[in-house]
Amino acid sequence: MPQPAFLLYSKEHEWVKLEGDTATVGITDYAQHSLGDIVYVELPRVGATLQQFGNIGVVESVKAVSDIFTPIGGEVTEVNSALEDDPALLNREPFGGGWLFKLKVADQGETSNLLSPESYDELTLEE
Repeated sequence: MPQPAFLLYSKEHEWVKLEGDTATVGITDYAQHSLGDIVYVELPRVGATLQQFGNIGVVESVKAVSDIFTPIGGEVTEVNSALEDDPALLNREPFGGGWLFKLKVADQGETSNLLSPESYDELTLEE
């Protein structure tokens, strides 16, 4: 499945959408498909300062528990509270309503450490 062209990706299967100094973060369709039915999501708290590629929470599915890493660093400004009541939203809408959190980006230069949609597609073909 081709990746949305307006996003950047991490090797750990998270995506980031940049809008000015705000980043929205989620997991990829590849990640949610690999996990299976998601039953629980642990998210960072609003106000937390995150370091790029730092472990910030977990996603639990019927198959496994998997760590979530942030593809870009900054201060968390919002979390997707809809996931508390409906974690399966990550399965249904990984690139839409299933976003995880938003943050104020600390260093835009960190985007150079992320993958383009084409590079991410190549990565997933190798796995």
